[in-house]
Amino acid sequence: MTPDIGAEKRFVARAAAALVEDGMYVGLGTGTTVAELVPALGSRGLAITCAATSPATEALARANGLDVRPFTDIERLDLAIDGADQVDPAGWLVKGGGGAQTRERIVAAAADRFVVIVSSDKPVPRLHAPVPLELLAFGLAATLHALPGAVLRDAPLTPDGGVLADYLAEIGDPPLLSERLDAVPGLVSHGLFPPSMVSTVLIARGAEVEARQIP
Repeated sequence: MTPDIGAEKRFVARAAAALVEDGMYVGLGTGTTVAELVPALGSRGLAITCAATSPATEALARANGLDVRPFTDIERLDLAIDGADQVDPAGWLVKGGGGAQTRERIVAAAADRFVVIVSSDKPVPRLHAPVPLELLAFGLAATLHALPGAVLRDAPLTPDGGVLADYLAEIGDPPLLSERLDAVPGLVSHGLFPPSMVSTVLIARGAEVEARQIP
């Protein structure tokens, strides 16, 4: 039986919304699963302060009555909730299909707990391309030369003025590729997120939600 992915996203979003408590500072990610989270969170009527990782999430959060502040003078978040494009068995993630991976990484790193919410199509045995990249416009040709397998997107600008590309070569060993990408001058961020950043992955399987704790 083919899973109802839309329903799974709603189920896992509601499970994540239930983790939020009154008075929390909450980071909100980007994407279709977070688009289900925001109304579920708004319906709870909590007094929380939110930081959003994209203009689309910020607009949706405000429309649902959430207090969204610029992420400029907030030092720590109690909880960040975001989706993922892929999750492997060790807890490595590929994120940033929507181009917000730099903001998503900053928000996740600033949170005491980072909870990832996904439908049943996102866990994979091994991570695979594409891996989203954000590059500086300065020195772009040189940066791309240092990144064989990277291809610019058709609409390549982030809200912060970065250039979006995708790494299309084989990922192989995620820690090794992450280290290689981190060493490229001109690469602002990439979409490989290590297990060390993740607290819990919530996976919707039908109407059930599995909580995978990441060591």
